[in-house]
Amino acid sequence: MPAEAVYAPDKFVAYELDASKRGGSWMFDHLFAPITINGMTLKNRIVAAPTGDLYEEKALGGAALVIAGHAIVEPGRSSFASGDEPWPFEKYEREATHERVMGVHRGGARASVEIFHGGLHARMKDYAKGPCSYTREDGVEVRGMDEAMMQETLDWYAKTCSGAVKAGFDSIFLHFGHGWLPAQFLSPLYNHRTDEYGGSLENRAKFPLRILEIVRKTVGPRYPVDMRISASEWVPGGIAFEDVVEFCKMAEPYVDAIQISSGIDVNKVANVHTVTSNLEEEMPNLKWAREVKRAVKVPVGVVGGVLTPQMAEDAIAAGDVDIVALGRELIADPEWAKKAEENRPEDISPCLRCSNCYHIASDHWNVGCSVNPRYHHETFVPAKIEQAEEPKRVVVVGAGPGGLKAAISACDRGHKVILIEREQELGGMLRFIAKEPHKAEVARLLEHYRIQIAKRDIDVRLGCEATPELVKSLEPDALCIAIGATERVPRIEGLEGPHVMVGTQAILHENELGQRVVILGGGSIGCELALASAERGRDVTVVEMCDHLAGNANSLYQEALRQKFELHPNIQVLTSCSCQKVAEGVARCTMADGTARVIPFDDMVISTGMAARSKEAEALYGIVRNTVAIGDCTRPSNIMNAVFEGHSFALCM
Repeated sequence: MPAEAVYAPDKFVAYELDASKRGGSWMFDHLFAPITINGMTLKNRIVAAPTGDLYEEKALGGAALVIAGHAIVEPGRSSFASGDEPWPFEKYEREATHERVMGVHRGGARASVEIFHGGLHARMKDYAKGPCSYTREDGVEVRGMDEAMMQETLDWYAKTCSGAVKAGFDSIFLHFGHGWLPAQFLSPLYNHRTDEYGGSLENRAKFPLRILEIVRKTVGPRYPVDMRISASEWVPGGIAFEDVVEFCKMAEPYVDAIQISSGIDVNKVANVHTVTSNLEEEMPNLKWAREVKRAVKVPVGVVGGVLTPQMAEDAIAAGDVDIVALGRELIADPEWAKKAEENRPEDISPCLRCSNCYHIASDHWNVGCSVNPRYHHETFVPAKIEQAEEPKRVVVVGAGPGGLKAAISACDRGHKVILIEREQELGGMLRFIAKEPHKAEVARLLEHYRIQIAKRDIDVRLGCEATPELVKSLEPDALCIAIGATERVPRIEGLEGPHVMVGTQAILHENELGQRVVILGGGSIGCELALASAERGRDVTVVEMCDHLAGNANSLYQEALRQKFELHPNIQVLTSCSCQKVAEGVARCTMADGTARVIPFDDMVISTGMAARSKEAEALYGIVRNTVAIGDCTRPSNIMNAVFEGHSFALCM
């Protein structure tokens, strides 16, 4: 019996999986039901968003449609990277562009490409185009587009889409969101024209609709066209959601699917809603996608914070969306779809929404993924773990994220692994972080690692102190020291007094804190402790010696944190402020200008950083020649660096 079509307008057919054909107990039936969009049948509802360059791995990993990067529309005037970015369909770029298609097809997926024009935000050779004329902050001239300029851009859209078809892409993905050229005409934030292209939505939509019209004319009626749009731009003066819905209805005759996102890329205030942090809700754009789906008949997808297969399954099963697009989730684990398809969601390396994979967040200083050591290091970190030529006896001391990853990867190479942890449970600092509000992602990672350890033949010794004598008695061929760091307590008079505790104690006893809380230290941990207490109605004061908060975090996290703090007037922030003395429930502090501040508290939390357990690590050297110390015991850092070092240790044995 063929699969039954449950909804079949002209260009959209959704299928139910025939359970009788496969038998057994399977998960996520809605997520893995096929769908046909204007003649293109997808094997499941998972789209790989255009993030990262591992197109083939995403296809091999089970995604049904892989958006293999972007294609600039207008050379010299539309790139977000460089005015010299090549047009991917010019003569000497075509072969490389075609390779994207072949790589995706090799993995059994359909290939798409993002069609992109940066408009007034583009990096260009001479001038930028936009709805209105002005001079950008960087001194670049933006020329408001007249009819001739519009036609020039429309011609480039036609040539670019024609090139995508010739290159073999199965569909195209038009970027009409995130503050790029089509969105600039749609949004009152950018469009201040007084002619027929400005003012009312009908006028603001004219040029974007002309783009859609020429794209459809170019690719023909039976070629799939998808469109991404921002439901909210998250800044004052941005487009109203009601207008977004109306424009989606206007666009419906030209497109075959609509993907709902939000935010503006180049505006950091709005970008944290495009690339959300752990401080935001999961699937933040679903509420808007649900409304768009009610208004149109074409398939609707959602992107952003689709962190687990169950979230995706529930959204599709509820009829809120037809498709889910995964960006950072497939950076964290390119095999996300395959593992879900095979009933192994617990094996998915979960995205932490840390944004370390996003170059804007770190300003290119330390781009990577907290849970996928291969990302951004593809030239020297292999996709698959090879079996070691000679199995060894490996001892890993410490079961934080670095030690856990080292043990897992070493075992996967065929080594005999002994994992020693002095506490009674695995996880290191993850054990505490996972208990905080806004840390569901870390809790998911901790559970993932614990399951991976349990699935493997690893000799786990909990509640065991790894003395040099014990390690020596185990006769290891290789030793990985991953004993982490301890919470630093500054030398301030009175910190040994009552109602003063370190951050981990505060997490464990959060329900017992008093009404007035002082957080000594405004790093990311201290700030999240402050936010958690403020959300419970407490009055919180953050005392930080530096002139800004969360100095150990990336810039997008810092902005997301700032926005959260603004929602809570019960949080007081004192930067450039040092605590001199604590006594009788009072913190005596000094501002940078010498002003004294006296801050009463019911409880004080010390969150002034971590101190590496370097002496304990040094004591374990000399037992075996192949000894490596990783993670915080060398220098306090973050999950990403610890995981990378643990994985690298295993690969090098």
